Amino acid sequence: MKKTHLIGIGVIAIAIFMIISTAGDASSYVTFKEAHEMAKDGRSNSIHVVGELTKDSNGNITGLFPSADKLSFSFIMIDDNHEKQQVFYNEPMPTDFTKSEKVVVIGSYKDDVFVADKILLKCPSKYQETTVTAES
Repeated sequence: MKKTHLIGIGVIAIAIFMIISTAGDASSYVTFKEAHEMAKDGRSNSIHVVGELTKDSNGNITGLFPSADKLSFSFIMIDDNHEKQQVFYNEPMPTDFTKSEKVVVIGSYKDDVFVADKILLKCPSKYQETTVTAES
C-alpha cells in the first residue's frame, strides 16, 4: 500500500472515532416530566427542556426569584406540556432574560428542582415582518 492510502485510512479512522465519542454527549429535548423520570432512573446527563416564563394576565413575568447577591436566581418555567417547574441557575441572570419568547434550560434534576447549567434564550426578532399599509 502507498503512504497516501495509509494516511487516508488513518484520517478516516480518527474521524469515525471522533463522531462516535461526541454522539454520547448529545442530549435530547424532553419535558419536565420526562426529565424527572430520567433523574429517578439514575441518569444524570444534561437534558434540554424548552419552555416559557410564567406571565400574569398583563403579560408581566412572574415567578422570578433573584438571590440577595444577584449571583444566582430561580424562576418558574412552563414546558411544552404546560407543566410548571422551578428552575435554579447558579449564575447571574442573562441579559434580556425577561424579554425572551422561549427559554431552553440545559441541566438535570436535584431534589425536585431542575438545576440549569446553561440557559439559551430565543428573543423576539427585530426582523419580524409587520403589516405595512399604503396611504392613498
